[in-house]
Amino acid sequence: MAARRKLWVFLVPLALFLVLFGFMFVGLGLNPRELPSPLIGKAVPEFRLTDVQDDRKTFSSADLLGKVSLINAWASWCVSCRQEHHVLMHLSQQLQIPIYGINWKDERVDALGWLQGRGNPYLVSGHDLAGTVGIEFGVIATPETFLVDKKGIIRHKHTGPLSMELWNNELGPLVEQLQSESS
Repeated sequence: MAARRKLWVFLVPLALFLVLFGFMFVGLGLNPRELPSPLIGKAVPEFRLTDVQDDRKTFSSADLLGKVSLINAWASWCVSCRQEHHVLMHLSQQLQIPIYGINWKDERVDALGWLQGRGNPYLVSGHDLAGTVGIEFGVIATPETFLVDKKGIIRHKHTGPLSMELWNNELGPLVEQLQSESS
């Protein structure tokens, strides 16, 4: 009986260690940029925000219907947003896809300074100071970019800065496929 007890005292901690080691091993292999979104395949959340540049204008979920578009969650305080800004400017100048912004948890004056100093790639950028719309989209950090189809369905989410390599190899072909689909 005592030998059996000693065996259990040894085996239980060993089993717990192996289980924890397994979770860590799997977790270390995950790419944090590939966070799954429960919104993929679902309609964009209903929202209405005022435009960063003109608070008499609005940006809403209805603006996304009928065209394939990108929604980019960004902020003037976001270091990674600086990395991707040239990509967004290039895409907007090439008119490859309409780009909308959600200015997330940012002061309007700071957002305006950012857009005036770096250029504005957005057709409209909604001001989400409280962060509620971003939270409805599942934004956990900026930048995050959502690809929305003609029916207003979120088809892809990218966490982190966009790059031309990502555009050319992944997002661009997906945009072309979605644009060729009938409404």
